[in-house]
Amino acid sequence: MLSQNEITEKIIGAAYKVSNTLGCGFLEKVYENALFIEIRKAGLSVIKQHALQVFYDDEIVGDYFADLFVENEVVIELKTVTMITDVHQAQLMNYLIACNKRCGLIINFSKPRIEIKRMVNGY
Repeated sequence: MLSQNEITEKIIGAAYKVSNTLGCGFLEKVYENALFIEIRKAGLSVIKQHALQVFYDDEIVGDYFADLFVENEVVIELKTVTMITDVHQAQLMNYLIACNKRCGLIINFSKPRIEIKRMVNGY
């Protein structure tokens, strides 16, 4: 079984490969589909638009759909924005807390060099 760091390292490598191949300027869905392929090629299990249950006071209150969900561990939020903001980071942290997941990545493909933020939920 791979560690969380090994999983995120493979994901980041796959993201750089997608970015170097496609460049910037496409819609988020194009990067989602390409990154899905690259993550699978890296030998990791990955699901697109995976529903994660959101809890409030130990009760399910809804679903959040992760762009990509890797190895039942890492939530990936893809963006094609000018820059990753505090709002994007707060959004991912809220998802991690609400879904009781530990690690997430925000990957922004809108620049010639991708922008990546790794976030960890300390429970």
